[in-house]
Formats: sequence, C-alpha cells, structure tokens
Amino acid sequence: MSIWLEYFISFLIIVGAGFTLLGSIGLARLPDFFMRVHGPTKTTTLGVGSMVIASAIYFSVTGDGVSLHEIIATVFLFITAPVSAHLLTKAALHITAGAGRADKQT
Repeated sequence: MSIWLEYFISFLIIVGAGFTLLGSIGLARLPDFFMRVHGPTKTTTLGVGSMVIASAIYFSVTGDGVSLHEIIATVFLFITAPVSAHLLTKAALHITAGAGRADKQT
C-alpha cells in the first residue's frame, strides 16, 4: 500500500473521529430536544460514514477485493440516520403541538 493511501485513510479516520466528537458534544451541550437530535445526527453520520469508508478502502486494498460489507453499512447509515431523526422530531413536534406549546402554523 502506498504512503499516500495510508495518509488518506488516516485523514478519513481523524475527520470521522472529529465529527463524532462534535456530535457527542452537541448531544451533551445543546439546550433543546430538537437541537439535540439535529446536531448529533448530522455530525455523527458524517463521522461514522467517513470512518467506515476508510475501513472499506483499507480492507479493499489489503484484502482479496472490494469490501462490500462496509459499503452496504455506509449506504444503510446514510439512509436510515436522517430518516430516523426526522421521525423522532416529527413525533416530538406532534406531542408538543398537542400540549399547546408549539406554533399552530407548523
């Protein structure tokens, strides 16, 4: 494996760890439920996605061929994380609207 590919894989892992750390900090520090769902969903999706892509590149280069498991996991993550966050916020909005705490226009 070339040194540039190792640098690229290391870069993806470091970026992924940084995004995941930012998502964790956002989960702990943001004041509202809606912000707590939004921040970690976006950042951890990018963080875990970049780490899984780095893993797929590494095992595709060092292994026998293309690592399909990591690619499938990445696609699954990119599809399900935003959808689940949307459903959680929609349910919370309906609960708060039923309690009379949300704006009636939304």
